Amino acid sequence: MMDLPRFPEFKRVGLEDKAVLEGFIGRFPSEACEVNFANIYTWRDYERTQFTTINGNLCLLCRPGPDPAFFLPPLGTNRIRETIEACLSFCPRLSWVPESFLQQCQGFHWEEDKNNFDYVYRASDLIHLRGKKYDGKRNRIKKFEKNYISRYLRLRAEHLGACRLLYENWYAAKIRQDGQIGQAQRVAVLEALAHFSELKLVGGAVEVQGRLEAFSIGGKLKADTAVIHIEIANPVYEGLAQFINREFVKNEWAAYEYINREQDMGVAGLRRAKMSYYPHRLIKKFIVWK
Repeated sequence: MMDLPRFPEFKRVGLEDKAVLEGFIGRFPSEACEVNFANIYTWRDYERTQFTTINGNLCLLCRPGPDPAFFLPPLGTNRIRETIEACLSFCPRLSWVPESFLQQCQGFHWEEDKNNFDYVYRASDLIHLRGKKYDGKRNRIKKFEKNYISRYLRLRAEHLGACRLLYENWYAAKIRQDGQIGQAQRVAVLEALAHFSELKLVGGAVEVQGRLEAFSIGGKLKADTAVIHIEIANPVYEGLAQFINREFVKNEWAAYEYINREQDMGVAGLRRAKMSYYPHRLIKKFIVWK
């Protein structure tokens, strides 16, 4: 087993750290979508993610772009307040702090970080789309199924090239205007596709008339919760986005009670889209400082 760095020494996150980091995450699972090795790894270039240990707790440090550096909440149970103090002596804040962790932060200041609230749904709601509130979703799926010959398939290594091509075309049309964060998202998606097997991700795709036109990728977050990292659908096909949303959960995540579909990052259109599926709850997250 590798020797873990001890504060103030750090190590940059790499694939070779997967077992160690997942060991901590497995023992101290978080409801926040960021505390997931696939997310940590695929966003490591933008976040410039490093880790250290303080009092035996795992502490992840991020230095994203032009923003101030921050730690994620420490993973562990040993002298947590002292550990938080050490983190905040090194950089000004903790970020992506779920509400459940705030009890560890008494005496510190905090504020809501609404743009990073996670949207959590019941898997059964996304599969069955029951009730009048989902009429629009069901109608779009019916129209798609009526107009196109399609096939759902579990994502395999042989499909990843087609996923990359679809994503690059989608990115060129829709994301380029989003600036630095859009470019960072592109890198994260391509990293997920490049290391799909090593990260043990789960994916689904939809072929329309024999051509791959949608895909979605996720993984396990907690014992009862899966997290969906990526969902891409060719907008030419009306109803395809709703179809892949339903089929991915139905085929790959029906055994889980909840689906975390991550945050909206303050993008108004994304917020409307996520709210239109009527989340069971939002995972509130906070920024904490001295």
